[in-house]
Amino acid sequence: MRVTTGRVVDGRIEVPGESFAEGSTVTVLSPENDETFTLGPDEEAALLEAMAEGDRGEVVPAEEFLRELGRQD
Repeated sequence: MRVTTGRVVDGRIEVPGESFAEGSTVTVLSPENDETFTLGPDEEAALLEAMAEGDRGEVVPAEEFLRELGRQD
C-alpha cells in the first residue's frame, strides 16, 4: 500500500510522479476546502488495519451497518 497526494484537474484525479496499473482500485479521501487532518501513530495503524480488512473482504454489508447504527443510543 502507498499513500500519495493528487489534485483534480478537469474532473480527473492526477497524481504527479506516480503510476498505477490500469484498472487499479484506489481509495480517495477528500478533505473539505482547506480541511486537513493529522493522525498519530496509533490512529494511522488503526486506519491501515481497517483498510487491510476491507481489502481482505472482511466487511459488513451496508444494510447491516445501518441497522446496527440505528440501535445505538
